[in-house]
Amino acid sequence: MKIPLDGDSVNGHIQLTKYGDLNMAQHFLLSPAAKTLSLAKILRMSDQDAEKAFSMIRWADTDGEPVCPECGCLEHYNLKSRPVWKCKGCAKQFSLTSGTIFHSRKLSIRDILGAIAIFTNGAKGYSALQLSRDLDIDYKTAFVLLHKCREAIGLARDAGALSGDVEVDGAYFGGYVKPANKREDRKDRRKKIHQSGKRQVVVVMRERGGRTLTHVGTSEAEGVAATKANVAAGATVHADEASHWDKLAAHFPIKRINHQKAYSQDGACTNQAESFFSRVRRAEIGTHHHIAGKYLAAYAGEMAWREDARRVSNGNQFAMIVSAAAIAPKSDAWSGYWQKKRQA
Repeated sequence: MKIPLDGDSVNGHIQLTKYGDLNMAQHFLLSPAAKTLSLAKILRMSDQDAEKAFSMIRWADTDGEPVCPECGCLEHYNLKSRPVWKCKGCAKQFSLTSGTIFHSRKLSIRDILGAIAIFTNGAKGYSALQLSRDLDIDYKTAFVLLHKCREAIGLARDAGALSGDVEVDGAYFGGYVKPANKREDRKDRRKKIHQSGKRQVVVVMRERGGRTLTHVGTSEAEGVAATKANVAAGATVHADEASHWDKLAAHFPIKRINHQKAYSQDGACTNQAESFFSRVRRAEIGTHHHIAGKYLAAYAGEMAWREDARRVSNGNQFAMIVSAAAIAPKSDAWSGYWQKKRQA
C-alpha cells in the first residue's frame, strides 16, 4: 500500500492568536502546530530505540515483528553474531533495512532518521554538503542518502490524474553560457547555435487546492502531452498565451492569461504554478547553487512535494518520508552509484 505524501493540513492556513484584546492572524508555519518534530530528541535516541521505531514503521502490521522480505515468513532465528535474522522459511538472512531503499546501509538507523529530520526541515531543500557537515559524514554518503529520500517520496506520491482547476506552465533551467569578456566577442545567446544544448525545462501541472505534478524535458511544448496524460477529462486548464498551449483547447476547457496585461483576470491565472517555480529557483540559487540536468527531475519532484505538504506539520512530513522509505524497494539508480556499478 502506498503512503500518501500529499497530506491535508489538519490545522488550516490561518490561526488566531490573542494578544490582549486583539485577535491577530498567525500563519500556520509560525504556529506551534507546525513544529512537532524535535531533531534533538531523535539524535539523543539510543541505537536500539531508533531501530525499534523504524521497525514499527516498516512492519506496522505485525507490531514491529520482522517479516522476511523474500518469502513473507514471520518465523525467524535471531543471529547473535550480527544484528540480522535468518528466515525459517527460506533460510535467507535479512536485516532491518533489507529490501528497502536503505538496503546495505552503512550509517546507523539513528543517523538516517536524523538526516531525514534535517532534510524535512529544509523549507527550500537541503544540500548534501551541509548535511555532510551536520552529521560529520562523507559528502558522497550525504549525496546518495538525500537522493534516496527524493526517490522514496517520488515512489510514494499519488500518481492519479489531476482534476478541477489545473494550472500549467514551464520554466527553463541550466545551460547557462557565460558571455565573453570583450563586448565585440560576445554572441547572441538567444540563438540556438550559440547555446550549450544543456538547457532543460520543468513543466508543472498544479491542481488548485490539490497536488502538483512535474515533467522535465527539452521544450515547454512537451507540456501539452504531459498535461493530456496527467489531467482528467473535464478539468479546466489555466495557461499563459504561449502558442503551444493552443492544442489543449481540443481536450479541455481552457482559460488563458496574458501576463503583459494582467497576472489574474476573470478567474484565469497561473499564480500557483509561478509560486512553485519560485520555490525551485530559491532552492537552486540559495541552497544547491547548481542543479545538474540529470538530477533536475528529482529536485523538481521534491519541490512539488514540499509545496503540497507546506500546510502539514514537520512531524507529519517526517513520518511521511520515513514511511515512504520503509516501503520503497532497493534503489536501482543509487545502489553502488559511487562505485560506478550503475549510473543515476
